[in-house]
Amino acid sequence: MSFLKTLRNASAAVAVAAGLSSVAVPAVTAQEYTKDNPLKVALVVHGTLGDKSFFDSAAAGLEKAAQELPVTLKVIEAGADRGKWQPAFADAADSDYDVIVVGTFDMTGFLSELAPQYPDKKFIIFDDAPDFSTGDFGNVLAITYQTSTGGYLAGYAAAKISQTGKLGEILGAEGPTVVDFAVGFEQGAKAANPDVSVTRAVAGSFVDPAKGKELALAQIAQGVDIVFPIAGGTGIGALQAVRDSGKLAVGVDSDQAAIFAPTDPAQADVIFTSVEKKVGQSLYTALQQTIAGDAPYGNKLLLGLADGAVGISKNAQYEKIVPADVRAEVDAQEAKIKSGEIVVDTVMK
Repeated sequence: MSFLKTLRNASAAVAVAAGLSSVAVPAVTAQEYTKDNPLKVALVVHGTLGDKSFFDSAAAGLEKAAQELPVTLKVIEAGADRGKWQPAFADAADSDYDVIVVGTFDMTGFLSELAPQYPDKKFIIFDDAPDFSTGDFGNVLAITYQTSTGGYLAGYAAAKISQTGKLGEILGAEGPTVVDFAVGFEQGAKAANPDVSVTRAVAGSFVDPAKGKELALAQIAQGVDIVFPIAGGTGIGALQAVRDSGKLAVGVDSDQAAIFAPTDPAQADVIFTSVEKKVGQSLYTALQQTIAGDAPYGNKLLLGLADGAVGISKNAQYEKIVPADVRAEVDAQEAKIKSGEIVVDTVMK
């Protein structure tokens, strides 16, 4: 199922829940957005761009919207100082933007406070959601991802190609949206090899490459030969450690091999696949729906493998490093997840 179909189904479900009929009730006239009257969008990044994964994916999707849709975009980088995140978000809400986009659990509390104060504005939060039962969040669209489904496939492949039977994970923090990757990765690895061991480390930061490198080197010293950093900018340091040690890595959020290839081919060469959370594509679709007037604001969407919102990179590196028979096994596992024959554990609700 596509993002577009998922969003439209959510819109229909809202209408049914409200006892409405799309035939009997006239459609609400949507604001007409044009090149001369564009939808004004702000992305507030609680950090900086350049992580080559999560934030960059969000920005890329919104940049695409600005190029192809009647949308203008302002990216606001609030930096690593947590004390500046709420003021940056509040300034955006108080400015002349129609839609303010933020991401992750770090911003959910601020969103819960601000959104009801600006009922004429729309808010999109990705990778987390407010508790819709606790307030008036009719102007909020929350997009979340069951990344465990993609993590499962990466873990399965990693366990199959590991020479040592030892895998490592490096988490930026232990929030559910991060842990969900790891839950699936571990389940998939065990499905492929019940004797595999998976070491998990927590960096406590998404913006500390030095810490990521330190943790990855420690895991490699213990025999880990495939590292899965789920840590934003911190993960870049972990990937560097893998590159310098001649081991393999799983990328996160975006196809990181493709991202690194133009500037650091040696780094790209060790990323045999990535667990893709298609943040940019989902945000692009959400803006399409906003312009059309039928985005399901007031709701949380949980998108996964079957929705096309999560998956793994099956690129040249994947085909080069993962043997054909293992790739076929991964494809079979993927089909079983989509059909429901395999149920992947998740901490996302």
